[in-house]
Amino acid sequence: MDSRLLPTAKEAMARAYARYSEFQVGAAILAENDRIYAGCNVENAAYPLGNCAEAGAIAAMVQDGARRIREILIIGGRRGLAAEICPPCGGCRQRIREFADETTRIHLVDGSGACMTFGCDALLPHSFGPGHVK
Repeated sequence: MDSRLLPTAKEAMARAYARYSEFQVGAAILAENDRIYAGCNVENAAYPLGNCAEAGAIAAMVQDGARRIREILIIGGRRGLAAEICPPCGGCRQRIREFADETTRIHLVDGSGACMTFGCDALLPHSFGPGHVK
C-alpha cells in the first residue's frame, strides 16, 4: 500500500462535514499518474443530497485528468473515531468500479490501523462496468 494514502485519508476524515450523523469518512486515491486525491463526506439537511468521501476523491481525480484508480483507502467512524472497518456503500462501489481494473486495490482501515485489502471483484462481484456499454 502506498504510504501516502492513510495520512491523507485521515486528514480528509477530520475535515468531513457530518453534522447530522456524526459519521466522518475520508478517502484517498492513488491514481495512474502517481498523484493522491482526497475526499470527505459532506452531509446535507435534505437527505440524501450529501456526498460520499469516495465520490469526492474520484471527482478530484477526474477533474485533474486522471482516469484510473490504482489504490483507494477508506477510513470512517462516528465523531472521527474509526473503531471498525468502513466499507464503501453500494453506490460508491459502483463509482470505484467505473475507474478500477483488475489490478486496483481497495484498502479499508480501522482506527487501530488494521487493514483489509480487496480487489474490485471482491467488493462488487459480477459488476456492470464501462465494458458493458461499448
